[in-house]
Amino acid sequence: MQTALIVGLILAVLWFIEKMLGTSMVIRPIVVSSVIGLCLGDLKTGVLVGATLELIFMGAIQVGGAVPPDVLVGAGLGTAFTIMSGSGTEVALALALPIAILAQSLKIVVFIIRSWFMNYAMSLARQANIKGLIALNIAGLLLQCAMYFVVGFVAILFGSKAVETFVNNIPETIMNGLTVAGGLIPAVGFALLLLPMMNKSNILYFICGFALVAYLKLPILAITIFGIVAAFIVTYELKGKAVPAAAATGIEEEDLFDD
Repeated sequence: MQTALIVGLILAVLWFIEKMLGTSMVIRPIVVSSVIGLCLGDLKTGVLVGATLELIFMGAIQVGGAVPPDVLVGAGLGTAFTIMSGSGTEVALALALPIAILAQSLKIVVFIIRSWFMNYAMSLARQANIKGLIALNIAGLLLQCAMYFVVGFVAILFGSKAVETFVNNIPETIMNGLTVAGGLIPAVGFALLLLPMMNKSNILYFICGFALVAYLKLPILAITIFGIVAAFIVTYELKGKAVPAAAATGIEEEDLFDD
């Protein structure tokens, strides 16, 4: 009961903070899982699960009318079930995405309910009733917070034993496959990030970083420091010297740095 209350309250409070502070990104898995882990007494597992799930849900951002899988519920319940079952991050991988997809459907139901009040909101706007609009907006927000609390509370209260049974009955081969997938996900996540950014003008930096890791066996921190220094040199030193030269020859700055 206590764990169910904690998880439900965390989901509701994080969603309230996210919307009241203007999309502050506190519902991202790295934050949600860490908070869940801290409150359930296993911060290390929470951080590890959050980092893993962040790579899975990296592109799950609501834009316009598109409703992606609910990362808040997926990360929160996936982390809670992982800690409660005493298993590793592979359990979070197995549970988080299905839970997030289910919560996505519940969120759509809440959106439908909130849409019933649009005519009332329009009438308040025509009357310039600012206080009424604020109250209506907060009421809708609290309705969605209540949905997150109920989902988290019910799932933990009635689903923990079922999840534990499910985890214990997962075949070893599937668990091994999930473990391997967990190791590959960071590479896939960074590859997806590089895909829209990589072009002929910056691929040399990627090759240089790969060589530093593969052949010199440098740690990530060292590569990051090299990258910061290289970015500073290219941005402030080389570009700063090239601009006066371009002005002297009549070349526009945009033309000089255009690919």
